[in-house]
Amino acid sequence: MKTVRPSLPKRLALKAKWTTLALPWLVAGCVTPVEYGDIPHSAYVASDRCNPTAESQLNEKDKPFFFVTSRLPNCLTEDISLLNHRGDKVRYGRFDGPIAAAQDVVESKQGVPLSFTEPQQWWINLVDKMRAADGRVLVYVHGFKETFYTSSRDTAQISRLANFKGPVIQYSWPSQGALLKYPVDETNMYWDERNFRKFLMQLAQLETTKEIVLVSHSLGARLVLPSVEHVDRNVTNSDSSVISNIILVSPDVDTQDFERDATEEILSGRRVRNDRRITVYASLHDRALSISDGIHGYPRLGRPRCFDPFEAADLKARNLPERCYAAQPKYAEAIDKLALTIIDTTAISRGRTGHSNYLLSAPACRDFAAVVNGERMPEGRQATHLPHVFLLPPIRKGDKPDHLAICRRTE
Repeated sequence: MKTVRPSLPKRLALKAKWTTLALPWLVAGCVTPVEYGDIPHSAYVASDRCNPTAESQLNEKDKPFFFVTSRLPNCLTEDISLLNHRGDKVRYGRFDGPIAAAQDVVESKQGVPLSFTEPQQWWINLVDKMRAADGRVLVYVHGFKETFYTSSRDTAQISRLANFKGPVIQYSWPSQGALLKYPVDETNMYWDERNFRKFLMQLAQLETTKEIVLVSHSLGARLVLPSVEHVDRNVTNSDSSVISNIILVSPDVDTQDFERDATEEILSGRRVRNDRRITVYASLHDRALSISDGIHGYPRLGRPRCFDPFEAADLKARNLPERCYAAQPKYAEAIDKLALTIIDTTAISRGRTGHSNYLLSAPACRDFAAVVNGERMPEGRQATHLPHVFLLPPIRKGDKPDHLAICRRTE
């Protein structure tokens, strides 16, 4: 009896399916526990440089960015660095972001110039900067597989790309900076939720604060969303709608969980009327979220895979792309404001993983910068059959945008 070999597309689909199924087991077999190290953690932080009691003399031109971190610092060396372990407390400071291409394969050995500030003085310095910018502040929360170097580089790039005039704060949690440490990153992210929500609460309650632009990447969205909910429930002397512009880039969040919780609480009618909105950047070509999808079993908010095969078949029958997105809150039409906007970057994905289009692909970089600056409908978007979902169309044949120059923006 002759064996019928599947067609090439079917073979590739089967290969992809089995790779997705097998990958969690392969990763689990390679994951190693976090090692404490040869030096007591208390020794790393014993120096006064890790525990300032008064403001250090800082040159703001040398360290223009703010940071808050729960990472363990290393103050034993001449240049302070931040390790991948959990710290003994939350620390505040200033840093200068390295200028490097976001797609660098090998992390630069160059350190990040940083110094710690006594917490009360840090807040005083931040308020002064916010007053000069009409109360606007940007907070960036990084995602999985980041070191302080890579997240500082991205923070600086976001600031330059958007030409943001207010203070820019990086919140750095103890990601391990390694592909096979995903379970550790998840654990540390959940461990750090209390720290981040306390910080966000204090920032939202400042009289100076008029608008918080909150940007998260990847796993960072799972730190941000419940913290915003916490602030909404507990803020007392001001309206937490100052957390108005929430941008989730490639969010590693369960889509159904987001629909149920975030759109009912974070995007409540009152918040949306006060101009709160969420913008999501998603791509079906996001390989990092494809792995997360396989590990968790359900679609990620940042990768619009259709879990329901009947829904996918219906889209195909209507000659539409087989992509399924989080739904807009039902009350949004009555408010006449887009509470949730989803930007599909599938057609313009760049990089090895398609997980950072907002810093790598010119069309995504332009759109992202416009959203950071408050634009509701930047040019270049293409409408879809869903009123809250837009595509960034493929780059026209013959056009060759300088992605690096546009996305890094150094002027």
